[in-house]
Amino acid sequence: MAGKTRVAQALGVVVVLVLAIFAVLDARGESDEGGPSAKLTLVAPAAVGGGWDLVAREAQQALRSDAISTSVSVVNVPGAGGTIGLSQLVGMEGDGQTMMVMGTVMLGGIVQAGGNITLADTTPIARLAEDFEVIAVPADSPYETLDDFLADWKNDPASIPIGGGSAGGIDHLVAAQLAKAAGIDPAQLHYTPHSGGGELTQSLTSTASGTVNIGISGYNDFRDLIEGGKLRALAIVAPEPVEGIDVPTMIELGYPEVDLVNWRGFVAPPGISEDERAQLVQVVKDMVATDSWAEAVELNKWQENYADGSEFEDFIASEQERIAALMEELELV
Repeated sequence: MAGKTRVAQALGVVVVLVLAIFAVLDARGESDEGGPSAKLTLVAPAAVGGGWDLVAREAQQALRSDAISTSVSVVNVPGAGGTIGLSQLVGMEGDGQTMMVMGTVMLGGIVQAGGNITLADTTPIARLAEDFEVIAVPADSPYETLDDFLADWKNDPASIPIGGGSAGGIDHLVAAQLAKAAGIDPAQLHYTPHSGGGELTQSLTSTASGTVNIGISGYNDFRDLIEGGKLRALAIVAPEPVEGIDVPTMIELGYPEVDLVNWRGFVAPPGISEDERAQLVQVVKDMVATDSWAEAVELNKWQENYADGSEFEDFIASEQERIAALMEELELV
């Protein structure tokens, strides 16, 4: 029975990948005339409503608003911490009209997947901004502060499931960092992965059996519910207080070791020419200079941290090494 289950799961991944490839091929169309300024496909390697999807759609809006690209499509390819989308992108060698949103979450997914395909197999385009993780509970939770939660967690770590995104992603890593900082063996962490921020918030606001009462995700996944009074944020993982977010940082709360920041960026398929890469970099440079993108950064409480060229390429390599080492240290692989 277990063998049949594994076969079914494998077939399911194959079906998702094949359907996703057809979706991107359809979005790309048949002509590459005019380069990315004429037609551009943005791949969000996650379900609709998550952080990567938000970046892709804000980028789409900014590119359209200033006519930087005549036609911009967003295609969602969810699964496996973004590595299904990554595998698809790597298979699109030479396509200079497609970029994929990526970031810290994908680095953990690559390690979880065994590293057969990595970001070294892509063409780095640009880093855009940083997004900050938040630890939140339902509004009626008995935990008023992070220390309230930690007191219970230390007593019986395995009895309190912590909800977040994909296994090995930044939410999982933050949970493991917090456990270690609080004196809890990360191996005792009861982590419950969700397909995206939407599913996690549903779980947090539900009283049904099997749901979670502690969640870790990007601020924007929780923003509306925090502002609407349905969730309470206990802490934000940011190097300094974030303007417009009245939540204490991990440093202010005495846990500077919990320090992972979820950055966002774009990569393109391998095998594109230097001219095609330069065109994509210019498209992104023009995009981040628009009023529309500035409004998105302010609304979503991102922190701009733009880089391209060799600076971004070196950054990806060093981040992959750092995340792989951290996952090993926290016994997540």
